[in-house]
Amino acid sequence: MPLDAPVDETAAEDELDAERAHLDASRQDLARMRRKVESLDSTDAGNWVSAEILDATLARRLEQLADDPDIPLFFGRIDRTAAAGAESFHVGRRHISDGAGDPMVVDWRAPVSVPFYRASRTEPMGLSLRRRYGFSHGELTAYEDESLAEPAPAEEHSAILDAEIERPRTGPMRDIVATIQPEQDMLVRADLSQTIVVQGAPGTGKTAVGLHRAAFLLYAHRDQLTRRGVLIIGPNASFLRYIRDVLPALGEIQAKQATIAELVSAHGKLRADEPASVATLKGDVRMAEVLRRAVWSHVGEPEEALVVPRGSRRWRVPSYEAREAVEGLLANDLRYSAGRALLPRALAHRVLVQMERSGDSPDDRVHDAVARAKPVKDYAAALWPDLKPARVLFTLFSSPERLAEVADGILSQAEQEMLVWEKPPRSAGTARWTLADLVLLDEITDLLERTPSVAHIVADEAQDLSAMMLRALGRRSTTGSLTILGDLAQATTPWASRSWSEALAHLGKAEGHVEQLTRGFRVPADVIAYAARLLPHIAPDLDPPVAVRRSRGDLGFTSAPLVDAVEPVLDRLGSVGLIVPDAELAAARTELAAAGLSFAEIALDELSVGEEETEFDAHLDLVPASLAKGLEFDHVIVSDPAAIVAGEPDRATGLRRLYVCLTRAVSSLVVRHDGDLPEELGAEELSSVPDTLVRG
Repeated sequence: MPLDAPVDETAAEDELDAERAHLDASRQDLARMRRKVESLDSTDAGNWVSAEILDATLARRLEQLADDPDIPLFFGRIDRTAAAGAESFHVGRRHISDGAGDPMVVDWRAPVSVPFYRASRTEPMGLSLRRRYGFSHGELTAYEDESLAEPAPAEEHSAILDAEIERPRTGPMRDIVATIQPEQDMLVRADLSQTIVVQGAPGTGKTAVGLHRAAFLLYAHRDQLTRRGVLIIGPNASFLRYIRDVLPALGEIQAKQATIAELVSAHGKLRADEPASVATLKGDVRMAEVLRRAVWSHVGEPEEALVVPRGSRRWRVPSYEAREAVEGLLANDLRYSAGRALLPRALAHRVLVQMERSGDSPDDRVHDAVARAKPVKDYAAALWPDLKPARVLFTLFSSPERLAEVADGILSQAEQEMLVWEKPPRSAGTARWTLADLVLLDEITDLLERTPSVAHIVADEAQDLSAMMLRALGRRSTTGSLTILGDLAQATTPWASRSWSEALAHLGKAEGHVEQLTRGFRVPADVIAYAARLLPHIAPDLDPPVAVRRSRGDLGFTSAPLVDAVEPVLDRLGSVGLIVPDAELAAARTELAAAGLSFAEIALDELSVGEEETEFDAHLDLVPASLAKGLEFDHVIVSDPAAIVAGEPDRATGLRRLYVCLTRAVSSLVVRHDGDLPEELGAEELSSVPDTLVRG
């Protein structure tokens, strides 16, 4: 079982028995820890507030201590050298201690676990040995030792590590805590203050890195992140359902998950779509200045004096003094609503100055009374009117004259005409808002009142976000940080970012840095080599992905009818994803049902189920090409690549969509085509393999 030594079968079996005994003892200690929490309650809390907080804390702790017998409690062990203390630690998903408080399992996020992920024979980090375990349905079946005591010219592949990566999957995405690689671990454990962009080729684990970083930060900065919040942003509801189990499996239930549409849903109901050209314009960063002008142009110019009766006296604030009060507030860079709230007090201050000059001694109560006086409130409201985000945007899109006034020098006449409604709704309340509109409403809301900031945001598939969407994320992390995940080669929206430096600027995090992951652990070498033929056409500046899997995978081509192409793949173990052009989704659904094949359909919002299958738990998932991004299946059939390309607004976007679809496979890919393949893919056969690919 050691990687570099002959195996003594008897000694190995004795060692395996000892490890099984440690696993059983750890499971008993975890049950003991859970029973101790269950025995606690809030009856001794000082008040009802403390009781509620304690009850919530205990409930959360019970969830963290949940034990799934199918999930191993530990997946590795590290043995320290004598110079480093000669200790051994089992590394797992959560900390488990025995009755005396000694660790049975250490949390993978703890500092003591770092060498498990980063130690090498050239840099052993105080380890003499690293052990990995093989499990089947929660039962420990094997172990594999790697000696780190002596330097070696080359390191061996870990069979257990490869087996874990290639293990057939069903259900939603699972964690990769047992297989995190050194370059991934560096990103996972990056400091909370750092904003990082992870540019990752397909199969490099960028999504897993982001989720595991969230889990690590929740562990390392528990109080801060629990108090201020962690937000996971995904491209669509289907993707969020796919990743939903990762953080709970790691013992973390604190993070909230949302799409961009859900993030801005408080501003109105999403009721309509619009042409891509209009949505692209609305997502342009220039709209931020248009909206800023639209909001602040409501602040008026004082033309008359303010007269405030008080007792037998009438106090008069000249228009020039009122103008100075307004200009003073504007100079303080306040939010619109904050300035509006302060204006009555600023005007009241001018009245109190006059009272003092006349010999009175007004105090704070007089100041408050003057600020609340009807003449002052009415005067201030006329200068600085109350605004509602929906009304501001409704007026812009309903009135060409109003839009021209605030967009002058920013948007062309043609662009302004694109934004104005042909048939304006009766009111803002009846407007059929699009997603781009809701994002603009979010921008206006922030101009009026500051958006609360969370501690950390993880945004996946961020290359597809518009500048205005990125600004929506940025204002929610003004006092926090972000982990941005994406691949410019997989950008499939017309408003996608052209570069990560540009995206960081829109986020307000220009100091953030970009890390590139190119070592692919998921997509097999032959599959990624075939898909990489598209890179010169869609992202020539990106480094090509490097496959480091032992298995080269299985790549095949067929022109058979859809069902005939699918049925042979269904005999294989693991999940199967059938990716079809969106326009052919209904026909594919009909063909599968007519053939009596059981399947689930991945849908944008609601799940469409064939027979009684459950999304991601089905053996076969029917996936529209537009929803394939971010998903993985053991076996993939991509149907009609030419139609996938043709289904997008332009060929470049279509090729990027196809690149996404071709890189969803973990073990095998079948390309089913009715006619010719896109010319950018070349001939069917793999005549050569790029030198950058590492063969197993």
